[in-house]
Amino acid sequence: MRDLYKSDGNILSVAVCDDEITECCYISGRIRRLLEEMQVPALIRQFGSGDELLSAASQFDLIFLDILMRGLDGMQTAQMLRRQAFDPLLVFLSSSRDYVWDAYDVEAFQYLVKPVDDKKLKQVLQRAARKTESRAQEFIVVNSGRQVRKLFLDEIYYFEIKGRVMDVHGTRGVFAYYGQIGVLEQMLQDKGFFRCHKSYLINLKYAAGYNRQEAILDNGEKIMIAKRRYGLFCKEMLAYMKKNGGIL
Repeated sequence: MRDLYKSDGNILSVAVCDDEITECCYISGRIRRLLEEMQVPALIRQFGSGDELLSAASQFDLIFLDILMRGLDGMQTAQMLRRQAFDPLLVFLSSSRDYVWDAYDVEAFQYLVKPVDDKKLKQVLQRAARKTESRAQEFIVVNSGRQVRKLFLDEIYYFEIKGRVMDVHGTRGVFAYYGQIGVLEQMLQDKGFFRCHKSYLINLKYAAGYNRQEAILDNGEKIMIAKRRYGLFCKEMLAYMKKNGGIL
């Protein structure tokens, strides 16, 4: 695990992926110029292949992706991004309309047919800037083998430690990586998480109810509460509810 981050709605992080270097530079330059005109601070990086992009995809809010590339094409790259639970806004660029329906399957934000005029490109950038600003939130980045994943705290139900393996249970399923629950507990202090048992660190946001033995989550799962942690759990739960409008 690396660290705790907060996605910054004021800085738009953009990737442009095209195996034609000239085209990649051209599109990147136009995006940079339009964002400057819009006075939207941005970081823009270029990638020459889907493999290169996948190694750094967790860093980006918005990805412009050419479909017809050598090796891993744009659609295959997008499918791998979604399987890894990365959630950037995807904008496909293509000289053909043949892949429009495929784009729906990977929840594309926009499908642009080349050549793309500045007016259309600017509209996409304006919508993307508004959308990323509204969903800015904290996340952690974890590594499992060769796979890197961005995990938004707001989407995590609970962490479960099994030996040295940490299972992250969330809205997108379960993801496992090597970690230490004590380190994670310290990192997530004051972030709405509570260690109710030596093996569990739960997100209080999803606690629908509880008794002396367990916490009941919104998804129906029941997580054990250690006897010695019950009093502190009640106190933390009450404080969380007051802070987030659950109790007046």
